[in-house]
Amino acid sequence: MRVLLTSTYELGHQPLHVASPAAALRKAGHEVRCLDLSVQRWDPGALEWAEAVGFSVPMHTAMRLALRAAAGVRRARPELPICFYGLYAPVSRDLTVGALADRVIAGEYEPALTGWVTALAAGGSPDAGAAESLIQLDRGEFELPARDLLPPLERYAHLALGDDERLVGYVEASHGCVHRCRHCPVPPVYDGRIRIVAANTVMHDIERLVERGARHITFGDPDFLNGRRHSLRIVQAMHERFPELTFDCTTKVEHILQNAGLWPAFAEAGCLFVVSALESVNDEILERLDKGHTTEEAARAIALLREHGIEIRPSWMPFTPWTTPDDVVEMLDFVSEHDLVGNVDPVQYTIRLLLPEGSLLLEHPDMRPHLRSYDAERLSYRWTAIDPEVDRLHARLAALVEQSAAGSEPIAETFAKVRAAALEAAGRTPSPAGRTEPIPVGSTEGRPRLTEPWFC
Repeated sequence: MRVLLTSTYELGHQPLHVASPAAALRKAGHEVRCLDLSVQRWDPGALEWAEAVGFSVPMHTAMRLALRAAAGVRRARPELPICFYGLYAPVSRDLTVGALADRVIAGEYEPALTGWVTALAAGGSPDAGAAESLIQLDRGEFELPARDLLPPLERYAHLALGDDERLVGYVEASHGCVHRCRHCPVPPVYDGRIRIVAANTVMHDIERLVERGARHITFGDPDFLNGRRHSLRIVQAMHERFPELTFDCTTKVEHILQNAGLWPAFAEAGCLFVVSALESVNDEILERLDKGHTTEEAARAIALLREHGIEIRPSWMPFTPWTTPDDVVEMLDFVSEHDLVGNVDPVQYTIRLLLPEGSLLLEHPDMRPHLRSYDAERLSYRWTAIDPEVDRLHARLAALVEQSAAGSEPIAETFAKVRAAALEAAGRTPSPAGRTEPIPVGSTEGRPRLTEPWFC
């Protein structure tokens, strides 16, 4: 059967969640084409060729874009079977199942996706199995991703390191997460479980990526240290095979501290930075989110990584129902005090809590006074802030950051404007011309980063 797999967004990376299922479908005897709408135009010829379409939806932005794309497919070819697969596939089912999609599959979707296509090829109904469990967590074997079906790495985010830019390959050594942070979209699907991708599959994929020009690898696991020994084996094997290759990974603050003895080996193997979700510097908010760390522990994690020459690139969620303007100011002060201005993409200062269907926060008693109706198109429940000034500050920062990004403004200047706006919202007097105090240590330029701002 002829299958068109479509990605709309994977954080600026070459879409693994198209390449991997494409390999599984080809092994099952199907013809596959791939389309990445983040870097390619819609291909009417590919749609005409296809007998079924799959949309990869591993994150919120991807799902919102896929809803629009699938609506276009339905208008052009209403008879064409459509499947949404990935972490966000079960969200807003009233908008998708029966209207835009015949099947939705979350979790370890590849066996179910392959089974769906195989059944279609045998004459089965497109919506056969739609009433079955949407979430698949059976352990399975993974094929070597079909990178040959994707645009080249040059089309995607690069690693910026001083004056050097390097092509980046994106891999995952595991799926899911053993933690159940209440604001995260992973626990509603994986419920504290992980699924390991075989080390030899990951290594062969890295080898293919290096052949295609990659000089840096991003390990995109929700938490790379959920399977600590597995990850260490892969890192050591990668360094032995490609000693000049650098990498980054994502992990929680508590894992940074618990695995203090791991970082010398990671640094030796080329770890340049670690992405970690600090989210807030209000410990009461961190507790509500069940983040598993305190602000003091976040500071220790930053210092620990820097002892070994590894930078942290924190992600933030400044806007929650419990946030006050003072909380935003304190977060910005934390960024400045810990020399992180150059480590944070300014879009992070505008992130607002999402509450998709199934979010573990929905039943939290502290959330109930703030919770409003579900917005299916935005894929999130609405909520109100404890302080109305917070919503005004969010709108102001979003506009400010968007304008600064459009003008390619230096990060330090954007940070100063963001902090001045937060101070004003908190009823404090900004320093003259919106300037902040000088950053006491380090530099705002030259920190290792990917050229795609990180957000989901």
